[in-house]
Amino acid sequence: MPQLRHREPDITPELAREHGLTDDEFVKICDYLGRTPTFTELGVYSVMWSEHCSYKNSIAVLKTLPRTGPGLLVDAGEENAGLVDIGHGLACAFKIESHNHPSAVEPYQGAATGVGGIHRDIFTMGARPIASLNSLRFGSMSEPRVRYLLDGVVKGIADYGNSFGVPTVGGEIYFDKSYEGNPLVNAMSVGIVKQGETASAIAEGVGNPVLIVGASTGRDGIHGATFASEEISEASEAKRPSVQVGDPFTEKLLLEASLEALKTGAIVGIQDMGAAGISCSSSEMSAKSKTGMHIDLDKVPLRESDMSAYEILLSESQERMLIVAEKGREHEVMDVFAKWDLNAVVIGEVIDSGRVVYLRDGEVKADIPADSLVLGGGAPVYIRETAKPAYLEITGTTDLSPYIDVEDLQDTMLQLLKSPNIASKRWVYEQYDHMVRTNTVSGPGPSDAGVVRIKGTNKALAVATDCNGRYVYLNPRKGGQIAVAEAARNVVCAGGRPVAITNCLNFGNPYKPEVYWTFKEAVGGMGDACDMLQTPVTGGNVSFYNENPIGAIFPTPVIGMLGLIEDCEKHTTPAGFQSDGDEILYVGASRSGIDGSEYLAFIHGITAGDAPDMDLEFEKRLQKVVLEAIRDGMVASAHDLSDGGLAVALMEKAIFSDKGAQIRLDLPGQSATEQLFSEAQSGILLTVKPANLDALQLFLTEQEIPVHHLGTVGGDQLIIEEIAELPVSQLKDIYEWIIPEAVSQVQP
Repeated sequence: MPQLRHREPDITPELAREHGLTDDEFVKICDYLGRTPTFTELGVYSVMWSEHCSYKNSIAVLKTLPRTGPGLLVDAGEENAGLVDIGHGLACAFKIESHNHPSAVEPYQGAATGVGGIHRDIFTMGARPIASLNSLRFGSMSEPRVRYLLDGVVKGIADYGNSFGVPTVGGEIYFDKSYEGNPLVNAMSVGIVKQGETASAIAEGVGNPVLIVGASTGRDGIHGATFASEEISEASEAKRPSVQVGDPFTEKLLLEASLEALKTGAIVGIQDMGAAGISCSSSEMSAKSKTGMHIDLDKVPLRESDMSAYEILLSESQERMLIVAEKGREHEVMDVFAKWDLNAVVIGEVIDSGRVVYLRDGEVKADIPADSLVLGGGAPVYIRETAKPAYLEITGTTDLSPYIDVEDLQDTMLQLLKSPNIASKRWVYEQYDHMVRTNTVSGPGPSDAGVVRIKGTNKALAVATDCNGRYVYLNPRKGGQIAVAEAARNVVCAGGRPVAITNCLNFGNPYKPEVYWTFKEAVGGMGDACDMLQTPVTGGNVSFYNENPIGAIFPTPVIGMLGLIEDCEKHTTPAGFQSDGDEILYVGASRSGIDGSEYLAFIHGITAGDAPDMDLEFEKRLQKVVLEAIRDGMVASAHDLSDGGLAVALMEKAIFSDKGAQIRLDLPGQSATEQLFSEAQSGILLTVKPANLDALQLFLTEQEIPVHHLGTVGGDQLIIEEIAELPVSQLKDIYEWIIPEAVSQVQP
């Protein structure tokens, strides 16, 4: 009976195409094997050569990014996450990844398992996760489906993260019709580990036992990697079995058991089972060590006993790890996992053939050269055709002059505050536990970056996620630069020195020349900024095929920025005004142009022009000087100018503190509309105690950073002379209720 249940179909080029493989790739597989693959082998190649696992359409471009730096302890892509020296004998492991396609089909589980998967990447390296962030994109809030997706995604993130016990300290959410039907759900995890106690995903030592630990294996998530490597369509609803199901309580046990087992010294190598499950972890660990594995799938703990080799290998059931233990010490590892009530079963051993061999029902079902499956080995590498998008000829030449002069600037400010991209995200972040573990110094909300204390030291980490997809759509290279620069600026405003980035590159179908051109240009822009700001790339994720039947998403290269605060006592407080009588300064570049702005998009319904102005050399100087002023104690608060420009930054500072201000708008050279709503980069609002005003202004002037005294904190209204008189209570009412009112319409 088992043989009948597991009988494999005939292998044909048509069947290979159904698995997402091209005819050329099928031929290449036959060449590697010297024969036609078995059905199980075809399945393994299909997931390992999917874009999600192989990066076959992106790796050549990614290698152009700056990936080395003095603080990096592992090369980009070498391990499950980046690893950065943060002093005191400690290292920070951090990474961001996408779970877009699963979240589009099943938002709750898609988002939840995205959180679980990224945390496993961190503790697989021996690091304890201490903070979580996310970056989310949805379509128009007027659409019922969008409100349903938002509700499900946020609940999935909250339920998993809160139960797992790691604080969510920051993130971002954008809404735009380009994300209709294809939301973006990017999750980031940050962890701490002692240097010298990190773990690696290797399979060294011929004869060493291979163990599967954690949860049992089921049929959930089969072909999840392949599903993530194709466009979303109406047929995607039929692929709900490709969405994994997570259990945060099991993951918590797995975290504690894994870290305890690593301390035994009996573990040689360990890797998370994420995309492509056992097939991925076994082949990648083997290829990295130039060894192989002999795996008996009959020994894998299963939730359903009649699973075939194909199903077991491709299952993406959550909360599982593959471990290579030192021979003769495997019971030390097994005893630890047994204490935590988790599976820990020897399912094979390391061999020296360079092949991964999988048995089921006592028969060899797959025998594959490990190196042929993986990135950097035999997996195909493509450089796709490029073509500059035709729409740029239209957007780049659109006359924006009719929108420069606004008759009622006060009303426009109030209307802009109603944009879901600007309105308070409190409804979201109050569902997240951001204080668990008691390390959080500044959490989500009125902070430009999350700040997390490093226990046992006087240091802290400042972390942020950032990207404005509209900018990248209008000018991919400049948009990529801005994504990195703004993430770094947010970290600086919290008092941190930008150190390194991780990234999650969300784009459309790479086989479309215009999409691939945009991808290459955006990556080039990221590289420009990383070089200038000395924030190397530690790794990340590429998510292609983010399209729905209407078209592609805005190209969205999300940046996860890591910053280091040398003295936690000198971090800046949240971004609101601090005390009555404090002086308000604008420092930075001229407020010119309304290109690509939220004002233009939300008030006038136009996405056009160039990306906002950006000068990377000036940005670097601005960040360095402002950070020095913060560390010297001259700055009371700092707030980056971004979406909505100076107008929104002033309103937010008033809202965050329940304090008004008297402002005189006299920045040189530009119209009042541009001064208020331009999203030109390299601008920061500072507040300063009166006693420090002269010293700070002199310091900025000496450093050749333009500085303008805008006004003074006080009262219960935000008053901009000759433009607006806005009660803070009115601003707060608008700001706080836009999103809650929209999501209240979600049908149960």
